Amino acid sequence: MPQLSRLTARFLAHPRWSALLLGALAACGFQPLSLWPLTLLAMAGLIELIARAPTRKDAALIGWLFGVAHFSLGNNWIATAFTYQANMPAWLGGIAVVLLSLYLAVYPMLAVLGGWWLSRRTGSQGEAALLPGFAACWIISEWLRAWVFTGFAWNPLGMVLLGSFDTPGLAGLARWSGTYGLSGLVVILAGMIRLWPAMAARAEPGRRWQVWAPAIALALVVTLAMEVPRGDLGQARGTVPFTLVQPDIRQEDLNDPRQWEDQFLKTASYTVPEQRGLRRLVLWPESGVPDYLRDGYPAHLYRETTYMADASQARRRIGRVIGPGSLLLTGAIDLELEGRQPVAARNVITAIDENGAIRGSYAKAHLVPYGEYLPMRWLLEPLGASRLVAGTLDFWPGPGPHTIDFGPWGKAGMQICYEIVFSGEVADRAHRPDYLFNPTNDAWFGTWGPPQHLAQARMRAVEEGLPVLRATTTGISAVIDADGVVRQHVPRHVAQRLDGLIPPAAAPTLFARLGNMLPLAWAVFLLTLSVIALQRARR
Repeated sequence: MPQLSRLTARFLAHPRWSALLLGALAACGFQPLSLWPLTLLAMAGLIELIARAPTRKDAALIGWLFGVAHFSLGNNWIATAFTYQANMPAWLGGIAVVLLSLYLAVYPMLAVLGGWWLSRRTGSQGEAALLPGFAACWIISEWLRAWVFTGFAWNPLGMVLLGSFDTPGLAGLARWSGTYGLSGLVVILAGMIRLWPAMAARAEPGRRWQVWAPAIALALVVTLAMEVPRGDLGQARGTVPFTLVQPDIRQEDLNDPRQWEDQFLKTASYTVPEQRGLRRLVLWPESGVPDYLRDGYPAHLYRETTYMADASQARRRIGRVIGPGSLLLTGAIDLELEGRQPVAARNVITAIDENGAIRGSYAKAHLVPYGEYLPMRWLLEPLGASRLVAGTLDFWPGPGPHTIDFGPWGKAGMQICYEIVFSGEVADRAHRPDYLFNPTNDAWFGTWGPPQHLAQARMRAVEEGLPVLRATTTGISAVIDADGVVRQHVPRHVAQRLDGLIPPAAAPTLFARLGNMLPLAWAVFLLTLSVIALQRARR
């Protein structure tokens, strides 16, 4: 113990370097590492640094350095996207990750400043206000990060509480807290880890077990909740049959026109119905078809995609592939024209029936800056900047979440790719869907991005009480039930189809009813506790 105390003292003597290390360790709790105890320990260390920070400037710098390391490691997958963009050098990807982290680190900095300020209202006696105040500020800072400057909601801290494929872990509490509320719980658990050794040290030697017993019990409860699987889940009790296709089309081939026809035929080969006339929902990924599926475009645009003469011919071919009784939901591209010239594009999901008729569509609302459109194009394009997605047309956003009733194929809510990470923004609350469809192309994002993306889709299932079906080009495709449990999945870089019944939706959760008002209400509650602690400290 004395050696550990000296090591801790030496570590805390260099708060700036300590903040960087703790930020990186905290990111190890996310997929694919899932080392959630490291996140709790790292957050406990951060709280200790906050308590020891002598000035507001020191606290702000600690929070910012923590965030820089945290986001640089957790978002390292972004750098991989630059290796597929010929217009920009691959080495720029690493710089882009760090530059983004310099901005994102502002949010942990604000949370740290809020916690530090509350703890200093009554001098050293005000530390009782630090833990609930810091937890509240962290919830608010993550909520802000999700929408300021269009938002970047990737990897809220609460994601580390999501269990393995066959258990939601403590993330099951998201029904009553939302993901940002779970982040506050992470801070609370970390604060308890920090306080218990000090409490035990102050206790009389014969009574230290009274301090450690509840700590050990809590650790066991958390570990069991995180690691123990649910056992045999059986078959989903759904009523709508589905076929979900992962064609394993690699990113380096996806935009090569010479391969588009072969790619379509490969996807089609995994789609052929096993039983003719079976009514089923067929799910293809984002970038599922190279053809334009809307009528009314100039003829040369159709010829630039595949060998189809027009959109109706392409749709009829799709209808023959899926077969009688089937409805296809696939990623596609629509164009916006001025006269006969395309001026923009929309990233869409198009529903096509057995006759090749369009039965509905959804346009992606939450676009990726620098991915699907280039902000300040007038300034950046002359400097050599380019979008990561191939093409020169910027994408335009759709109106946002809405539900489409496909009759016997159920009521579908749809979120394309990155949209699924935005807590509270994935379902139309006035017209609740039966399931969420999330087509995506995760081939851009190296080894860390796809499992992190899947984890966030699982969290939306828990929050909303809705099953989520993910069809990806290269993996990880998955069928997720309303508890966030992965019922079926296809690993990365495997071509395969999944067949089954869409899991049933649960009753609307508290979060499904209230959205992000719920975690903000938890933040207000924690701030109230912090204020009460301040008032008692003043007496």
